[in-house]
Amino acid sequence: MLNTMNKQKIDQIFARFATREPHPQTELKFTNEYTLLVAIVLSAQATDVSVNKATKELFSKINTPQKMLALGEDALKRYIKTIGLFNTKAKNVIALSKKLIGDFGGNIPHTREELQSLPGVGRKTANVWLNCALGLPTIAVDTHVFRVANRLGLCKTTTPEATEIALEKVIPKKWMQHAHHWLILHGRYICVARKPKCPECLVRDLCEFKGKTLAL
Repeated sequence: MLNTMNKQKIDQIFARFATREPHPQTELKFTNEYTLLVAIVLSAQATDVSVNKATKELFSKINTPQKMLALGEDALKRYIKTIGLFNTKAKNVIALSKKLIGDFGGNIPHTREELQSLPGVGRKTANVWLNCALGLPTIAVDTHVFRVANRLGLCKTTTPEATEIALEKVIPKKWMQHAHHWLILHGRYICVARKPKCPECLVRDLCEFKGKTLAL
């Protein structure tokens, strides 16, 4: 369900985000399309910082699905053991690498449907990869995007997919490519979960969150 925030206000919100950070990038470190996909899979329910720390050595040696299969699941676990759910993630990375070789000639498919056919790749992961790798105007809804979008008043939704659909309808096309990055960064550093830093927020006057505080 969409709320009634007017188009002009929404445009102003993203114009301010764009002024502050014209070209936002993922904070995940990667070396090519394949390592980007692996990093995104590993980042589920984990911080980008923890993923980057674990993959620094891994990606210096392993940067193709063929090399990942040769490495093997047990060895991969040793590289990523500091990341949450590393056992399941290692299994998925090996399985998706095998499927990439068997079904896609070792290349990353360029559609959401094909990406979601890979083990460990859901809608959000697919959208992140399409946005970061190909520059497509996809909206990847993680906990930050869900929280910030609903707090600001961009939408009133109860699920990630509903949020994605709602944001696609209300965000002006000119802002779509970077929209989810801006919302993620805002949620990660300003509009944090427990105590949002409203006095530091550059869109606080446009925000429709009833619980915001304007004083330090």
